[in-house]
Amino acid sequence: MVDDELPGDAPFHRRIRSFVLREGRMTPAQQRAFDDHWARFGLDYTGNGRDLAATFGRDAPRVLEIGFGNGEALAWASEHDLARDYVGVEVHGPGVGRLMNALAARDASNVRLYKHDAVEVLENEIPPGSLSEVRIWFPDPWHKKRHNKRRLVQPAFVELLASRMAPGGLLHLATDWEAYAEHMRETMEAASGWRNRVGPGAVAERPAWRIETHFERRGTRLGHGVWDYLYEWIGPNDRLLTD
Repeated sequence: MVDDELPGDAPFHRRIRSFVLREGRMTPAQQRAFDDHWARFGLDYTGNGRDLAATFGRDAPRVLEIGFGNGEALAWASEHDLARDYVGVEVHGPGVGRLMNALAARDASNVRLYKHDAVEVLENEIPPGSLSEVRIWFPDPWHKKRHNKRRLVQPAFVELLASRMAPGGLLHLATDWEAYAEHMRETMEAASGWRNRVGPGAVAERPAWRIETHFERRGTRLGHGVWDYLYEWIGPNDRLLTD
């Protein structure tokens, strides 16, 4: 879904979305998750800056996962990393419901979820300098050339991410589409203030904190490769610091 120019003479274009919302039908259990657990795990989008320390009841490093799908990886990571707080953003209701049920089953306390557009959440609710890590794993590749502009990882989006990162914060990208991997690499290598942890342009081995999901295993069976990139935010004066 691309939002075109509005009628009239004003040269105003609505934002091109990086996703198409195919909601699907939620199971009764997923719907009950919203009824029973949203007040505990859900964050209603308000468009105002959020006090994350108050949200979690503590001041801890925070990880943002954008597009967590069915929540398998986020559930695992938050359970095995209790020292950090996790914020997940996903527009697909069934996946949000499934994850809330998993979180409730283990009485999780370090995860909160948005069911909203990630760009708007970052722009308006996540405070500057507040994130120790951002994870974007297997985003929609928009593999048709005419749709490439919908890819989430774009220069303007990376600049927005930078404004929300704490010094030394990590951006972890992963994809199983080679063309998107190349696009990610080119975008990040050209972005000021970021340093590839492995080396310029280098692909990382899958880190232990990113489990192999059902989705990834399916892609592997289809012959897809997987590319992980780890970029650290070292600030806008990175070239001065490294010269």
